[in-house]
Amino acid sequence: MRRATAVAVAAAAALGVGPAVGSAAADGAGAGAAVAAVRDGDGLRIVSRRALDDRQLDLRVATSALRQPVDVRVLLPDGYARHPDRRYPVLYLFHGTSGRASDWVKAGDVEATTAGRPVIVVMPDAGYDGDGGGWFADWFNGGRGGPPKWETFHIGQLVPWVDGNLRTIADRRGRAVAGLSQGGFGAMTYAARHPDMFSSVASFSGAPEITRDPVVSLGAMGIVEAITVGLDQQPYGSIFGDRFANAINWQGHDPGMLVENLRGMRIGLWTASGIPGDLDAPLALVTGLPGVLIEQLTHLSTGAFKRHLDEAGIPSSYDDYVYGTHVWPYWARDLKAHIGPLMQTFADPPPAPSPVSYRSIDRSWTQWGWKVAFDRAAAQEFSVLSAADRHGFALEGSGIATVTTPAAYAPGTVARVRIGAADGERSERLRVDPAGRVRITFQLAPAGGSATARVVIVAAPKPAAAASPGSGIAPAAVCRAGRWLTLRVGPRGARLRSVRASVGGHRVRVRRAGGNRVRVAVGGRPIGRRTVRVTARGVDGRPLTAVRRMRTCGAQG
Repeated sequence: MRRATAVAVAAAAALGVGPAVGSAAADGAGAGAAVAAVRDGDGLRIVSRRALDDRQLDLRVATSALRQPVDVRVLLPDGYARHPDRRYPVLYLFHGTSGRASDWVKAGDVEATTAGRPVIVVMPDAGYDGDGGGWFADWFNGGRGGPPKWETFHIGQLVPWVDGNLRTIADRRGRAVAGLSQGGFGAMTYAARHPDMFSSVASFSGAPEITRDPVVSLGAMGIVEAITVGLDQQPYGSIFGDRFANAINWQGHDPGMLVENLRGMRIGLWTASGIPGDLDAPLALVTGLPGVLIEQLTHLSTGAFKRHLDEAGIPSSYDDYVYGTHVWPYWARDLKAHIGPLMQTFADPPPAPSPVSYRSIDRSWTQWGWKVAFDRAAAQEFSVLSAADRHGFALEGSGIATVTTPAAYAPGTVARVRIGAADGERSERLRVDPAGRVRITFQLAPAGGSATARVVIVAAPKPAAAASPGSGIAPAAVCRAGRWLTLRVGPRGARLRSVRASVGGHRVRVRRAGGNRVRVAVGGRPIGRRTVRVTARGVDGRPLTAVRRMRTCGAQG
């Protein structure tokens, strides 16, 4: 512990002098034609905008969630303007301490790394004009709250604004989040606190755990407060509160305490030990001491987080390349390693978890279509929703809980609900609302305690076509023998030379339907959710692919 504390103090002190670790040097940018028309909305006001080239849009936005305007750099895919009917997945990519929105372009080689890839990259500021950064949280500020409200800005405003202004795949299947250093923490805390919004998360030399491991906790506290006081020039405890008096707020933002929320998400972790490697400058142990010390701390954090993922049985990709310090060449390499698997995830996203589980310290929250609210004494304490599906759920916490289910039931019908809670066991008959939801209220433990209620729901399911997506509730199968699915393969106007198709990895019949359209046999016996994949080769020799995740009805042929 003494060693971790010493490393934290030395690294934090180093952050206040010389060039900031994790920040790119400024350079010029050429003007380009405008590539997207953007407007105010979702709490954001456009202060300025400029097209830097045919892919980059540089924005400055203002919001009541922040004390001053901040920058957002948007990197569009090649040919975005030429394909007005096409929608794209989005990678939200965060900089590190003392960084800026342009860092990944100037130092991380993101433009070259994503060239030819059908993905939008959104890189927002996570601090004010290169200060220490806001740690991706709505600040505690002595209990008064924000601004700054970085989580509100990034998650509550920027994501819906991007979906409203760009041609995105506007759900978790088409969203991923990643970041370096402090931004690696930000990516992981957003993924853990909002798992229904993202299908993939990656941390490059990040700090994905800050409280759960006692050794990591000491180093994290030193770094967070050194940045708060030394770089942000704000009072101690401004971000998460006092580490001990407000421990619950720290824990509620720590991905290490929320690992179960990440089940079903694609997780990537990159880290090194801080020993200089092949991408470091000569004499890095002397001239790059801050990068050595900080990488040692993030290595401890990443290792602890990986251990807790493994203990929970949650798979992840983990690359500990040992030799390397906390500098840009490694993060640029990490992104290059990540982009291929990320595009595969976008092509074949993981299904929503079923049943659903979720852990939070908030008094009210919404996840996977479940809405949970507490009438309780404590503003913050852990509650846990588990085993949640169409047939019921368990909820642990205190106070009076009100749970609203996803829209999974036939509207206007009566649901029979059996509740086993702190105030006894009872049965109720509750009317399903017009949207298909059931609202249930029951007593949990008194203040200061914790109890688990178990609820069983018996109700007619909503028709499959109307079931709410991403709710963790499997819709009833509606299958017909001889069903065919029509897909477009490749860009509009493409001509196909050869075509193959599979459902759930099994070859099936496929027919040409004119132009670049094909019909895939998906009829037969019910087999649940499967990936329908079509691979083709155009007349020009280019490989083409179409992928659809859907509830199929059995492979034919």
